[in-house]
Amino acid sequence: MLAGLVMICENHGFKPVLGNHVTPEHKAMLKTDFCGLDFATPLVLLSGCVGFGDEYTRIRGFSNRDVGAVCLKGTTAAPRAGNMPHRVCETPAGMLNAIGLQNPGVDRVVDEILPRLDFDETRFIANVSGSTIEEYHEVTRRFDDSPIDAIEINISCPNVREGGVAFGNDPDMSARVVEACRKATDKPLITKLSPNQTDIADNARRCIDAGSDAFAVINTLMGMAIDIEERTPVIGNNQGGLSGPAIKPVALLKVHQVYQVCREHAIPIIGQGGITTAEDALEFIIAGATAVGIGTALFYEPLVCKKINSGIIDYLERHGLSEISQLTGTLTLNGNTPSCC
Repeated sequence: MLAGLVMICENHGFKPVLGNHVTPEHKAMLKTDFCGLDFATPLVLLSGCVGFGDEYTRIRGFSNRDVGAVCLKGTTAAPRAGNMPHRVCETPAGMLNAIGLQNPGVDRVVDEILPRLDFDETRFIANVSGSTIEEYHEVTRRFDDSPIDAIEINISCPNVREGGVAFGNDPDMSARVVEACRKATDKPLITKLSPNQTDIADNARRCIDAGSDAFAVINTLMGMAIDIEERTPVIGNNQGGLSGPAIKPVALLKVHQVYQVCREHAIPIIGQGGITTAEDALEFIIAGATAVGIGTALFYEPLVCKKINSGIIDYLERHGLSEISQLTGTLTLNGNTPSCC
């Protein structure tokens, strides 16, 4: 496995920096300040990809110490069974999922799951979901009275009281959710922004005014896959969230757009969407991300974080940079006026 990992790094032009070869100087390069929290690296394992933080720890060579933080599975006030199958479908350069927020409920997560986590390994971020503003407030309040390091607000769920409109696609509703959660906690609040909206930068601005400390950019894009023999959607929920390399160009643009708002307020961003290599991660950081989220890649390459850390270190060394923060937001645009084509 080690030989394979070394080969992967070399094929991408990176020198392998693995295991005991990671020096204190290398670790200092990767160290990231996120909302006052010390992240060991700029990598964050995304919600829904590693369960409640301990699913991958049984894989030989995997360690939560390779990442700065782990986002726990989306949690609601009451337990949820989730959507009917099929819930996951592979697509060209990506994956559709419609899990439906299956989770045991916030009381069980706080009382039974959090005590099993090793908070000395990494930072843990709760992911709060809900169908009403009141539910978001209550789940956030429960996590506030826990050892969790920060709270991510998933505002892409349907708003039952508003006729099925997604909170995250409406700036007014987004701000109201953030405001409600802000009242429930003093922990860092990370708002997970939906790409399925007209003006993501305006939404970010409204969320900052409402009390958001950071952003996760982006959530999944909505998509569909069809079984041509049955002439029915493959996903039981008919549509699902598209993740993976297919959405990377969209995610990069959204991070760049949100960064234009965030840099005025020193608001950090977790850039995410199709990151599978160190080059991908570096693109997001150059576009304005302070940290980067790893998700779909974990399903087929569980040790991908080691490779990405290695590549980032090599890049920083080659460019004479002593820490990853020196790279954030260093994108220089071409002189042409942006257009749609």
